Amino acid sequence: MPTEDFIVSHAQDACFERGLRGYFEYRDLGMAPATRGQVVAHVIRGLPGAAPSGEPHLHRTTFQLVYILKGWIEFEYEGQGVVRLIAGSCVHQPPGIRHREIAHSEDIEMLEIVMPADFTTEAVESVNR
Repeated sequence: MPTEDFIVSHAQDACFERGLRGYFEYRDLGMAPATRGQVVAHVIRGLPGAAPSGEPHLHRTTFQLVYILKGWIEFEYEGQGVVRLIAGSCVHQPPGIRHREIAHSEDIEMLEIVMPADFTTEAVESVNR
């Protein structure tokens, strides 16, 4: 007996909504209910004319992956400095790593996969401790 549900999400039926960051729109790919809360997956794109806030933060996760589908984005990561990701780039953000977004292209689009689905985000004073 399967422990997860079969799910298909088509781009033609996509619905993007506001989410964690006010300068992004999120397309939920339906993984949270399909995996009973083990995984959440989103396609994230920038809102036209909305600049990133650059607020330092961290996520309470066990796994987080970001894959850039289109455009570019720059993050500052604790212990790594500034990292520019372009289409085709992939980053594993270790649990609890402090980071902030610096900038992104107008056409930024990325896939984010996070475990667990109900992860939390905490604001921090800076990227560097």
